[in-house]
Amino acid sequence: MKINRSGSAVWSGGLKDGKGAISTQSGALDAYPYGFATRFEGVPGSNPEELIAAAHASCFTMALSLILGEEGFTASKMETNAVVTLEKQEDGFAVTASHLTLKASIPDVDESTFQDLAAKAKANCPISKLLKADISLEAELLS
Repeated sequence: MKINRSGSAVWSGGLKDGKGAISTQSGALDAYPYGFATRFEGVPGSNPEELIAAAHASCFTMALSLILGEEGFTASKMETNAVVTLEKQEDGFAVTASHLTLKASIPDVDESTFQDLAAKAKANCPISKLLKADISLEAELLS
């Protein structure tokens, strides 16, 4: 099975004075603005790194749901936050890390099993496989 999804970006102008818009196939984003200031200066708007972070958090959480189900567990609630790091290097900028923080309520699972299953999801979710960055995980089991 092969599934294709798409996103697009439009850009006009130079790096610092230009403006762009991001759209997704689903319409979740429709010409949503982004630019130098939203990426590097904290101005409200989107940027590629936050989109990667949202993709990683959602993919990891779905993967963990699958893995839990295969082991006979169902989460009451899982909340995942991803922080993607963009760093300037000698040859330009690079995304160097994605740090996942998970808070989960899962009935009847012990801490060791939870940590093992979360690590398996981190290693095997499709977005983790896509990223060539150091991916770290903090997983907290809530009672």
